[in-house]
Amino acid sequence: MALKLSFANGVRELWERCGLTQTALAEGLGSSQSRVAKMEAGDRSVSIDLMMRTLLVLGASNADIAKRVKRAA
Repeated sequence: MALKLSFANGVRELWERCGLTQTALAEGLGSSQSRVAKMEAGDRSVSIDLMMRTLLVLGASNADIAKRVKRAA
C-alpha cells in the first residue's frame, strides 16, 4: 500500500505541475476521469502498472520512479 500512495503522490505532483485536468490526463492515458480520480486517491482498485505508466506519461524519469519505490520501502 505504501508504494501505491507514493506513486499516487507522484502522479498528483506531476499532473498539477503540467496543468492538466483529470479529464485531459484520462484522455492521454486512454482511461476515464473516474479512474484518474481513484489513482490520485491511491485507491486499491488502481493497478501499480497504471500508476507507473501515468508517471512516465507525465514525464517522470526512471530515477524519479526508483526514488518513489525506495521511499515506500
